[in-house]
Amino acid sequence: MATDTPAASASPAPQAPHRILLPQILPALVIGVASALLFLGISAIAEKLQHVLWNTLPDALGIGNYSSLWMISTLTATGIAVGLVVWKVYGHAGGDPAEGGLGGPPISPAIVPGLLLASTLSLAGGVSLGPENPTIVSAIALAFWAGTKLLPAVPGLLWVSLATAGTFGALFGTPVAAALVLSEALTTHPGKGSLWDRLFAPLVAAGAGAMTTQLLSDPSFDIGLPPLDDPGLPDLLAAMVVATLAAVFGLLACYAFPYVHRAFGRLRHPMVMLPLGGLVLGLLGALGGHLTLFKGLEETRELAADIGTLGSGELAKLAVVKTLALLVAAASGFRGGRVFPAVFIGAAFGLCAQALVPEIHPAVAVSAGVLGILLATTRQGWVSLFVAAVLASSPSMVAVLCIAILPAWLVVTGRPVLELDEHGEPLKST
Repeated sequence: MATDTPAASASPAPQAPHRILLPQILPALVIGVASALLFLGISAIAEKLQHVLWNTLPDALGIGNYSSLWMISTLTATGIAVGLVVWKVYGHAGGDPAEGGLGGPPISPAIVPGLLLASTLSLAGGVSLGPENPTIVSAIALAFWAGTKLLPAVPGLLWVSLATAGTFGALFGTPVAAALVLSEALTTHPGKGSLWDRLFAPLVAAGAGAMTTQLLSDPSFDIGLPPLDDPGLPDLLAAMVVATLAAVFGLLACYAFPYVHRAFGRLRHPMVMLPLGGLVLGLLGALGGHLTLFKGLEETRELAADIGTLGSGELAKLAVVKTLALLVAAASGFRGGRVFPAVFIGAAFGLCAQALVPEIHPAVAVSAGVLGILLATTRQGWVSLFVAAVLASSPSMVAVLCIAILPAWLVVTGRPVLELDEHGEPLKST
Protein backbone atom coordinates (compact mmCIF):
# COMPACT_ATOMS: atom_id res chain seq x y z
CA MET A 1 0.00 0.00 0.00
CA ALA A 2 1.45 3.30 -1.03
CA THR A 3 2.10 5.93 1.59
CA ASP A 4 2.21 9.67 1.14
CA THR A 5 5.60 11.30 1.53
CA PRO A 6 5.51 13.66 4.50
CA ALA A 7 5.53 17.30 3.48
CA ALA A 8 8.40 17.95 5.86
CA SER A 9 10.68 15.64 3.89
CA ALA A 10 10.05 17.37 0.57
CA SER A 11 13.00 19.25 -0.86
CA PRO A 12 12.69 23.01 -0.47
CA ALA A 13 11.91 24.90 -3.64
CA PRO A 14 15.08 26.34 -5.13
CA GLN A 15 15.50 30.09 -4.86
CA ALA A 16 15.32 32.16 -8.01
CA PRO A 17 18.87 32.96 -9.21
CA HIS A 18 18.38 36.73 -8.92
CA ARG A 19 17.48 36.37 -5.23
CA ILE A 20 20.86 34.70 -4.69
CA LEU A 21 22.90 37.02 -6.91
CA LEU A 22 21.55 40.46 -5.96
CA PRO A 23 22.73 40.34 -2.29
CA GLN A 24 26.24 39.56 -3.54
CA ILE A 25 26.60 42.88 -5.38
CA LEU A 26 27.42 45.15 -2.42
CA PRO A 27 30.10 42.88 -0.87
CA ALA A 28 31.60 42.35 -4.32
CA LEU A 29 31.75 46.10 -4.99
CA VAL A 30 33.39 46.74 -1.62
CA ILE A 31 35.98 43.98 -2.09
CA GLY A 32 36.70 45.08 -5.67
CA VAL A 33 37.30 48.71 -4.73
CA ALA A 34 39.34 47.76 -1.67
CA SER A 35 41.50 45.36 -3.71
CA ALA A 36 42.17 48.10 -6.26
CA LEU A 37 43.06 50.63 -3.57
CA LEU A 38 45.45 48.13 -2.01
CA PHE A 39 47.17 47.56 -5.36
CA LEU A 40 47.30 51.27 -6.21
CA GLY A 41 48.57 52.19 -2.74
CA ILE A 42 51.41 49.69 -2.79
CA SER A 43 52.30 50.65 -6.37
CA ALA A 44 52.36 54.36 -5.52
CA ILE A 45 54.59 53.83 -2.48
CA ALA A 46 56.95 51.60 -4.46
CA GLU A 47 57.18 54.17 -7.29
CA LYS A 48 57.98 56.99 -4.84
CA LEU A 49 60.68 54.91 -3.17
CA GLN A 50 61.99 53.80 -6.57
CA HIS A 51 62.39 57.45 -7.59
CA VAL A 52 64.35 58.17 -4.42
CA LEU A 53 66.61 55.14 -4.82
CA TRP A 54 67.24 55.41 -8.55
CA ASN A 55 67.08 59.19 -9.16
CA THR A 56 67.26 61.39 -6.08
CA LEU A 57 70.05 59.57 -4.22
CA PRO A 58 72.42 58.93 -7.14
CA ASP A 59 71.91 62.52 -8.35
CA ALA A 60 72.74 63.84 -4.88
CA LEU A 61 75.85 61.66 -4.72
CA GLY A 62 76.93 62.48 -8.27
CA ILE A 63 76.71 58.82 -9.33
CA GLY A 64 75.07 57.55 -12.51
CA ASN A 65 71.68 56.13 -11.54
CA TYR A 66 72.18 53.06 -13.74
CA SER A 67 75.93 52.73 -13.36
CA SER A 68 77.18 49.24 -12.57
CA LEU A 69 78.32 50.38 -9.11
CA TRP A 70 74.93 51.84 -8.24
CA MET A 71 72.97 48.84 -9.54
CA ILE A 72 75.11 46.37 -7.61
CA SER A 73 75.04 48.49 -4.43
CA THR A 74 71.30 49.21 -4.54
CA LEU A 75 70.21 45.66 -5.27
CA THR A 76 72.52 44.27 -2.58
CA ALA A 77 71.09 46.80 -0.12
CA THR A 78 67.59 45.80 -1.21
CA GLY A 79 68.48 42.18 -0.46
CA ILE A 80 69.63 43.18 3.01
CA ALA A 81 66.45 45.19 3.66
CA VAL A 82 64.12 42.43 2.45
CA GLY A 83 66.20 39.88 4.39
CA LEU A 84 65.64 41.85 7.58
CA VAL A 85 61.89 41.90 6.95
CA VAL A 86 61.77 38.16 6.25
CA TRP A 87 63.93 37.46 9.29
CA LYS A 88 62.45 39.79 11.90
CA VAL A 89 58.92 40.85 10.95
CA TYR A 90 56.06 38.71 12.22
CA GLY A 91 55.12 35.94 9.81
CA HIS A 92 58.40 36.20 7.88
CA ALA A 93 56.60 37.85 4.93
CA GLY A 94 54.61 34.70 4.21
CA GLY A 95 55.85 31.34 3.03
CA ASP A 96 58.50 30.50 0.50
CA PRO A 97 57.56 32.56 -2.57
CA ALA A 98 58.84 29.80 -4.83
CA GLU A 99 55.84 27.75 -3.72
CA GLY A 100 53.24 30.45 -4.34
CA GLY A 101 51.09 30.92 -7.40
CA LEU A 102 48.40 33.45 -8.27
CA GLY A 103 46.25 33.15 -5.17
CA GLY A 104 45.93 30.21 -2.81
CA PRO A 105 44.35 29.65 0.60
CA PRO A 106 44.04 32.66 2.93
CA ILE A 107 47.00 33.48 5.16
CA SER A 108 46.72 35.20 8.54
CA PRO A 109 46.06 38.94 8.15
CA ALA A 110 48.84 39.57 10.67
CA ILE A 111 51.33 38.37 8.03
CA VAL A 112 50.11 40.86 5.41
CA PRO A 113 52.10 43.94 6.59
CA GLY A 114 55.41 42.07 6.38
CA LEU A 115 54.53 40.57 2.99
CA LEU A 116 53.57 43.95 1.54
CA LEU A 117 56.65 45.63 3.01
CA ALA A 118 58.94 42.99 1.50
CA SER A 119 57.15 43.26 -1.85
CA THR A 120 57.33 47.08 -1.87
CA LEU A 121 61.05 47.06 -1.12
CA SER A 122 61.62 44.51 -3.89
CA LEU A 123 59.63 46.53 -6.43
CA ALA A 124 61.39 49.78 -5.56
CA GLY A 125 64.84 48.22 -5.39
CA GLY A 126 64.78 46.97 -8.97
CA VAL A 127 64.19 43.26 -8.31
CA SER A 128 62.86 41.44 -11.37
CA LEU A 129 59.46 40.60 -9.90
CA GLY A 130 55.99 42.09 -10.26
CA PRO A 131 53.33 43.12 -7.73
CA GLU A 132 50.66 40.55 -8.59
CA ASN A 133 51.33 37.59 -6.26
CA PRO A 134 51.78 39.48 -2.95
CA THR A 135 48.88 41.82 -3.74
CA ILE A 136 46.50 38.96 -4.52
CA VAL A 137 47.60 36.99 -1.44
CA SER A 138 47.17 40.07 0.78
CA ALA A 139 43.77 40.93 -0.68
CA ILE A 140 42.58 37.36 -0.14
CA ALA A 141 43.78 37.36 3.48
CA LEU A 142 42.12 40.67 4.34
CA ALA A 143 38.88 39.93 2.48
CA PHE A 144 38.57 36.46 4.02
CA TRP A 145 39.26 37.78 7.53
CA ALA A 146 36.83 40.71 7.28
CA GLY A 147 34.18 38.75 5.40
CA THR A 148 34.07 35.82 7.82
CA LYS A 149 33.91 38.25 10.77
CA LEU A 150 31.14 40.44 9.38
CA LEU A 151 29.14 37.83 7.43
CA PRO A 152 30.00 34.42 8.91
CA ALA A 153 27.16 32.68 7.05
CA VAL A 154 28.75 33.46 3.67
CA PRO A 155 31.05 30.66 2.41
CA GLY A 156 34.72 31.54 2.81
CA LEU A 157 35.45 30.55 -0.79
CA LEU A 158 33.34 33.48 -2.01
CA TRP A 159 35.62 35.99 -0.26
CA VAL A 160 38.65 34.33 -1.82
CA SER A 161 37.16 34.51 -5.31
CA LEU A 162 36.04 38.14 -4.85
CA ALA A 163 39.49 39.26 -3.70
CA THR A 164 41.21 37.35 -6.51
CA ALA A 165 38.86 38.80 -9.13
CA GLY A 166 39.02 42.33 -7.73
CA THR A 167 42.82 42.33 -7.72
CA PHE A 168 43.05 40.91 -11.24
CA GLY A 169 40.64 43.60 -12.40
CA ALA A 170 42.83 46.24 -10.79
CA LEU A 171 46.09 44.80 -12.13
CA PHE A 172 44.96 44.68 -15.75
CA GLY A 173 42.49 47.55 -15.70
CA THR A 174 39.70 45.32 -17.05
CA PRO A 175 37.44 42.59 -15.60
CA VAL A 176 38.06 40.35 -18.62
CA ALA A 177 41.28 38.88 -17.20
CA ALA A 178 39.51 37.93 -13.96
CA ALA A 179 36.71 36.20 -15.87
CA LEU A 180 39.23 34.20 -17.85
CA VAL A 181 41.26 33.19 -14.77
CA LEU A 182 38.23 32.14 -12.77
CA SER A 183 36.72 30.26 -15.70
CA GLU A 184 39.71 27.91 -15.48
CA ALA A 185 38.93 27.21 -11.84
CA LEU A 186 35.14 27.09 -12.02
CA THR A 187 33.11 24.58 -13.98
CA THR A 188 29.41 24.10 -14.34
CA HIS A 189 27.98 21.29 -12.22
CA PRO A 190 24.37 20.09 -12.35
CA GLY A 191 22.39 21.48 -9.44
CA LYS A 192 25.08 24.01 -8.49
CA GLY A 193 24.09 26.82 -10.83
CA SER A 194 25.52 27.83 -14.17
CA LEU A 195 29.08 29.00 -14.61
CA TRP A 196 27.95 32.60 -15.08
CA ASP A 197 25.88 32.46 -11.91
CA ARG A 198 29.07 31.53 -10.10
CA LEU A 199 31.06 34.20 -11.94
CA PHE A 200 28.50 36.93 -11.22
CA ALA A 201 29.84 38.25 -7.91
CA PRO A 202 33.54 37.87 -8.84
CA LEU A 203 32.85 39.85 -12.04
CA VAL A 204 31.24 42.60 -9.99
CA ALA A 205 34.37 42.70 -7.83
CA ALA A 206 36.62 42.62 -10.90
CA GLY A 207 34.65 45.42 -12.56
CA ALA A 208 34.81 47.52 -9.40
CA GLY A 209 38.55 46.93 -9.11
CA ALA A 210 39.12 47.76 -12.78
CA MET A 211 37.04 50.95 -12.68
CA THR A 212 38.76 52.09 -9.49
CA THR A 213 42.12 51.69 -11.19
CA GLN A 214 40.86 53.43 -14.33
CA LEU A 215 39.57 56.39 -12.30
CA LEU A 216 42.65 56.78 -10.09
CA SER A 217 45.41 55.72 -12.44
CA ASP A 218 46.17 55.15 -16.11
CA PRO A 219 46.67 51.42 -16.58
CA SER A 220 47.64 50.30 -20.04
CA PHE A 221 49.28 47.32 -21.69
CA ASP A 222 49.62 49.30 -24.91
CA ILE A 223 53.35 49.28 -25.61
CA GLY A 224 53.12 51.09 -28.91
CA LEU A 225 53.51 48.21 -31.35
CA PRO A 226 52.56 48.91 -34.97
CA PRO A 227 49.16 47.21 -35.51
CA LEU A 228 48.66 44.33 -37.89
CA ASP A 229 45.22 44.75 -39.45
CA ASP A 230 45.23 41.99 -42.05
CA PRO A 231 47.27 38.97 -40.92
CA GLY A 232 47.90 36.27 -43.48
CA LEU A 233 49.19 32.71 -43.56
CA PRO A 234 52.87 33.79 -43.15
CA ASP A 235 51.90 35.69 -39.98
CA LEU A 236 50.10 32.63 -38.64
CA LEU A 237 53.08 30.35 -39.33
CA ALA A 238 55.47 32.87 -37.75
CA ALA A 239 53.27 33.15 -34.65
CA MET A 240 53.12 29.36 -34.26
CA VAL A 241 56.90 28.99 -34.57
CA VAL A 242 57.76 31.92 -32.28
CA ALA A 243 55.22 30.91 -29.61
CA THR A 244 56.45 27.32 -29.61
CA LEU A 245 60.12 28.29 -29.42
CA ALA A 246 59.34 30.80 -26.66
CA ALA A 247 57.50 28.06 -24.76
CA VAL A 248 60.59 25.85 -25.02
CA PHE A 249 62.75 28.72 -23.75
CA GLY A 250 60.35 29.28 -20.86
CA LEU A 251 60.41 25.59 -19.99
CA LEU A 252 64.19 25.73 -19.68
CA ALA A 253 63.71 28.30 -16.92
CA CYS A 254 61.07 26.08 -15.26
CA TYR A 255 63.43 23.10 -15.27
CA ALA A 256 66.30 25.22 -13.89
CA PHE A 257 64.20 26.82 -11.14
CA PRO A 258 64.38 23.94 -8.57
CA TYR A 259 68.16 23.81 -8.84
CA VAL A 260 68.55 27.56 -8.31
CA HIS A 261 66.10 27.35 -5.40
CA ARG A 262 68.04 24.51 -3.78
CA ALA A 263 71.32 26.39 -4.19
CA PHE A 264 69.96 29.39 -2.28
CA GLY A 265 68.12 27.11 0.15
CA ARG A 266 71.43 25.68 1.33
CA LEU A 267 72.28 29.12 2.71
CA ARG A 268 69.28 28.74 5.05
CA HIS A 269 69.24 32.20 6.69
CA PRO A 270 67.36 35.07 4.98
CA MET A 271 70.14 37.49 5.93
CA VAL A 272 72.47 35.40 3.77
CA MET A 273 70.09 34.34 0.99
CA LEU A 274 68.57 37.71 0.21
CA PRO A 275 71.69 39.92 0.33
CA LEU A 276 73.52 37.39 -1.85
CA GLY A 277 70.50 37.28 -4.17
CA GLY A 278 70.57 41.08 -4.33
CA LEU A 279 74.27 41.05 -5.15
CA VAL A 280 73.72 38.53 -7.97
CA LEU A 281 70.82 40.63 -9.28
CA GLY A 282 73.07 43.70 -9.22
CA LEU A 283 75.73 41.89 -11.20
CA LEU A 284 73.11 40.72 -13.70
CA GLY A 285 71.82 44.28 -13.95
CA ALA A 286 75.33 45.50 -14.68
CA LEU A 287 75.58 42.83 -17.39
CA GLY A 288 72.17 43.36 -18.98
CA GLY A 289 71.65 47.06 -18.35
CA HIS A 290 68.80 48.92 -16.70
CA LEU A 291 66.17 47.32 -18.96
CA THR A 292 66.61 44.05 -17.06
CA LEU A 293 65.68 45.66 -13.72
CA PHE A 294 62.27 46.18 -12.11
CA LYS A 295 59.00 44.41 -12.90
CA GLY A 296 59.37 44.93 -16.64
CA LEU A 297 56.27 46.65 -18.06
CA GLU A 298 57.80 50.10 -18.60
CA GLU A 299 60.96 48.43 -19.85
CA THR A 300 58.88 46.46 -22.37
CA ARG A 301 57.58 49.77 -23.71
CA GLU A 302 61.17 50.94 -24.11
CA LEU A 303 61.96 47.78 -26.06
CA ALA A 304 59.00 48.36 -28.37
CA ALA A 305 60.05 51.97 -28.90
CA ASP A 306 63.52 50.79 -30.00
CA ILE A 307 62.38 48.26 -32.60
CA GLY A 308 65.04 48.07 -35.31
CA THR A 309 67.78 49.64 -33.21
CA LEU A 310 68.78 46.61 -31.13
CA GLY A 311 70.42 43.63 -32.79
CA SER A 312 69.45 40.00 -32.27
CA GLY A 313 72.45 39.41 -30.01
CA GLU A 314 71.55 42.30 -27.69
CA LEU A 315 67.90 41.21 -27.55
CA ALA A 316 68.90 37.61 -26.83
CA LYS A 317 71.13 38.86 -24.01
CA LEU A 318 68.25 40.87 -22.55
CA ALA A 319 65.97 37.81 -22.62
CA VAL A 320 68.56 35.54 -21.01
CA VAL A 321 69.66 38.04 -18.34
CA LYS A 322 66.05 38.89 -17.41
CA THR A 323 65.26 35.18 -17.16
CA LEU A 324 68.24 34.61 -14.88
CA ALA A 325 67.22 37.64 -12.82
CA LEU A 326 63.69 36.28 -12.46
CA LEU A 327 65.01 32.88 -11.36
CA VAL A 328 67.39 34.39 -8.81
CA ALA A 329 64.80 36.82 -7.46
CA ALA A 330 62.16 34.11 -7.05
CA ALA A 331 64.57 31.49 -5.68
CA SER A 332 66.41 33.68 -3.17
CA GLY A 333 63.29 34.77 -1.30
CA PHE A 334 62.28 38.14 -2.74
CA ARG A 335 58.51 38.64 -2.61
CA GLY A 336 56.86 39.40 -5.92
CA GLY A 337 55.08 38.02 -8.95
CA ARG A 338 56.41 36.53 -12.17
CA VAL A 339 53.86 37.59 -14.80
CA PHE A 340 55.23 41.08 -15.51
CA PRO A 341 58.88 39.98 -15.82
CA ALA A 342 57.74 37.13 -18.07
CA VAL A 343 56.08 39.69 -20.37
CA PHE A 344 59.45 41.44 -20.81
CA ILE A 345 61.20 38.14 -21.46
CA GLY A 346 58.60 37.18 -24.07
CA ALA A 347 58.84 40.58 -25.77
CA ALA A 348 62.64 40.42 -25.91
CA PHE A 349 62.49 36.85 -27.23
CA GLY A 350 59.97 37.78 -29.90
CA LEU A 351 61.90 40.86 -31.00
CA CYS A 352 65.05 38.73 -31.18
CA ALA A 353 63.22 36.43 -33.60
CA GLN A 354 62.05 39.48 -35.55
CA ALA A 355 65.60 40.83 -35.74
CA LEU A 356 66.75 37.49 -37.14
CA VAL A 357 63.82 37.28 -39.59
CA PRO A 358 62.81 40.88 -40.41
CA GLU A 359 59.81 39.66 -42.43
CA ILE A 360 58.04 38.80 -39.16
CA HIS A 361 55.73 41.65 -38.15
CA PRO A 362 56.68 43.14 -34.72
CA ALA A 363 53.15 42.64 -33.36
CA VAL A 364 53.31 38.96 -34.29
CA ALA A 365 56.79 38.54 -32.83
CA VAL A 366 56.08 40.23 -29.50
CA SER A 367 52.61 38.79 -28.86
CA ALA A 368 53.67 35.26 -29.82
CA GLY A 369 56.82 35.48 -27.70
CA VAL A 370 54.84 36.68 -24.68
CA LEU A 371 52.21 33.98 -25.29
CA GLY A 372 54.83 31.21 -25.26
CA ILE A 373 56.74 32.45 -22.20
CA LEU A 374 53.62 33.05 -20.11
CA LEU A 375 52.17 29.71 -21.13
CA ALA A 376 55.34 27.90 -20.04
CA THR A 377 55.86 29.74 -16.75
CA THR A 378 52.25 30.06 -15.51
CA ARG A 379 50.28 27.39 -17.45
CA GLN A 380 47.39 29.90 -17.36
CA GLY A 381 46.11 29.52 -20.90
CA TRP A 382 43.46 32.25 -20.86
CA VAL A 383 45.68 34.80 -19.14
CA SER A 384 48.53 34.09 -21.56
CA LEU A 385 46.21 34.54 -24.52
CA PHE A 386 44.63 37.67 -23.05
CA VAL A 387 47.92 39.45 -22.30
CA ALA A 388 49.39 38.53 -25.68
CA ALA A 389 46.30 39.81 -27.49
CA VAL A 390 46.26 43.07 -25.52
CA LEU A 391 49.92 43.71 -26.33
CA ALA A 392 49.26 43.16 -30.02
CA SER A 393 46.74 46.05 -30.03
CA SER A 394 45.04 44.48 -33.03
CA PRO A 395 41.70 42.62 -32.86
CA SER A 396 42.62 40.63 -35.95
CA MET A 397 45.56 39.09 -34.07
CA VAL A 398 43.23 37.25 -31.68
CA ALA A 399 42.44 34.53 -34.23
CA VAL A 400 46.14 34.11 -35.02
CA LEU A 401 47.04 33.75 -31.33
CA CYS A 402 44.18 31.30 -30.72
CA ILE A 403 45.82 28.98 -33.25
CA ALA A 404 49.42 29.76 -32.26
CA ILE A 405 48.68 28.71 -28.68
CA LEU A 406 47.88 25.13 -29.73
CA PRO A 407 51.40 23.83 -30.63
CA ALA A 408 52.84 25.79 -27.71
CA TRP A 409 50.36 24.11 -25.36
CA LEU A 410 51.42 20.67 -26.62
CA VAL A 411 54.98 21.57 -25.67
CA VAL A 412 54.21 22.72 -22.12
CA THR A 413 51.32 20.56 -20.95
CA GLY A 414 52.23 18.07 -18.23
CA ARG A 415 55.61 19.72 -17.66
CA PRO A 416 56.90 21.79 -14.70
CA VAL A 417 55.74 25.37 -14.16
CA LEU A 418 57.73 28.15 -12.51
CA GLU A 419 56.51 27.11 -9.09
CA LEU A 420 57.50 24.50 -6.50
CA ASP A 421 55.50 22.39 -4.08
CA GLU A 422 55.98 22.43 -0.31
CA HIS A 423 58.89 19.98 -0.63
CA GLY A 424 60.74 22.17 -3.11
CA GLU A 425 59.94 19.84 -5.99
CA PRO A 426 58.77 21.05 -9.42
CA LEU A 427 55.05 21.60 -9.65
CA LYS A 428 53.67 20.06 -12.83
CA SER A 429 50.56 21.01 -14.70
CA THR A 430 47.91 18.33 -15.04
